[in-house]
Amino acid sequence: MKDEDINKGIGKRLREAREKAGLSQAQLAQELGYESATAVSLIEAGERKFKAEDFQRAAEVLHQTVGYFLGQENRIPDIKVALRADKDLTDADKKAVLHFIELAKKRHEKRGGTIQG
Repeated sequence: MKDEDINKGIGKRLREAREKAGLSQAQLAQELGYESATAVSLIEAGERKFKAEDFQRAAEVLHQTVGYFLGQENRIPDIKVALRADKDLTDADKKAVLHFIELAKKRHEKRGGTIQG
């Protein structure tokens, strides 16, 4: 696959994730530390390469995996990894999510199943 095709695919997925997140190009540019929305526009058009160091930040901001932007299967992240990666959650939020997980495990066990965690 040519670099041009790869860049267009990354740009397309970036645009889709940005729109799904309800962000403008200017807002995403600010989150990624770019000086203007033009950088995001060029990446989305496949005319500018997306820097490797920006993949992780975009994934965090747009609630995607890095693999999503590369066209890999978008799997549900491991909850423990997701909680560590989300720097905006307070300790109380994390505790609430973990409590919910425990409730889900108990509910599943009552139905006769087991959950590996």
